[in-house]
Amino acid sequence: MKQWYEELFENYAIKYDQEGFTHGTIGECDFIEGEINYEKNTRILDIGCGTGRHSIELGKRGYEIVGIDLSESVLQRAKEKAIAENLSLEFHRYDARKLPFVDEFDLAIMMCEGGFSLMETDAMNFQILASAAKALKKDGLFIFTALSALYPLYHSVQDLMNDNINSGNTEEHSFDLITFRESSTFNIEDDLGNKKTINCNERYYVPSEITWLLQTLQFKKIDIFGSKLGAFSRNDILSPDDYEMLVIAQK
Repeated sequence: MKQWYEELFENYAIKYDQEGFTHGTIGECDFIEGEINYEKNTRILDIGCGTGRHSIELGKRGYEIVGIDLSESVLQRAKEKAIAENLSLEFHRYDARKLPFVDEFDLAIMMCEGGFSLMETDAMNFQILASAAKALKKDGLFIFTALSALYPLYHSVQDLMNDNINSGNTEEHSFDLITFRESSTFNIEDDLGNKKTINCNERYYVPSEITWLLQTLQFKKIDIFGSKLGAFSRNDILSPDDYEMLVIAQK
């Protein structure tokens, strides 16, 4: 049985590139470049690369990139876009929990969750972090975004709970205070015109959880900031108004 994220991205590459959250790529890559001091010898792993928007932009700037994703559909579009830009980039279909790389990369990026937060269990999400850590060289850098539990805890949990109690239906939109998981149902039309109903389940994290998980994986320096679309900044202190957090960790 396919998981919701596999079903969503089965034929959703063109539509994905039209999503609003994909429009911050250039600013996000500007930030990434600054974090590696514009060192062109940096070898980068793009986990959950999707249609390759960060990989391609960084490739255009002269970096060596390997992009991985679980979806054949988005990988095919990534390859087509790279060819159109006359770029020779590597894109592979791998499960982010079971990457074959060991001590190979100077930087790993995982934008827009990139698989993390989407898995069915906390253990599976942790496997993604562990796999990324294994792929990095000593002193390697890991930059990723994660859903911030501060947002629903501060803004909407009570409203969600009241809605669920009144409707008697927790399938449309609910947030579990025990597991920090949001369940929602939404309808899409894929690139082939097929209409689908997706039952989504995502895990939100508080900063202390992320810090502890990364420390468990021997990351020595961990910084967490607010995450603004296309405008990552170390000056952006994480607040309850940030839907995502930006994590920068060094081994």
